[in-house]
Amino acid sequence: MTITTQAKKITESKPFYALTGAGDFAVEKARAYASTVQDRAEAVAKDLPEKAKGYADAAAARVTRLYDDLATRGRKVVSRVSGEAALELTEVSETAEPAIAAETTAKRPSTGRTRTTTAAQS
Repeated sequence: MTITTQAKKITESKPFYALTGAGDFAVEKARAYASTVQDRAEAVAKDLPEKAKGYADAAAARVTRLYDDLATRGRKVVSRVSGEAALELTEVSETAEPAIAAETTAKRPSTGRTRTTTAAQS
């Protein structure tokens, strides 16, 4: 038997066709899976900036809430330790903070001139 005859005999057999069909089926499923994975990856990538912003906003809110809670707790401790003076300090700091932020002035030691921010000028 020649090689050509043997190859023809193999390619015309049922096991050969079954093996070829199995290979084609595997390639078809792999392409479908790759397409599904790509679609999901694109959907996740599209939603990622929105989700990241949501997580960042939630974290900022928690940190702000924790900061406020710690400040309140600190004021209570100071009040308890120093009594009336801490309460007066709290009232003064709450009323003075906006005014200080609006009118910031600083003296230069070398020239003696006063520098005013744009918030104070307007």
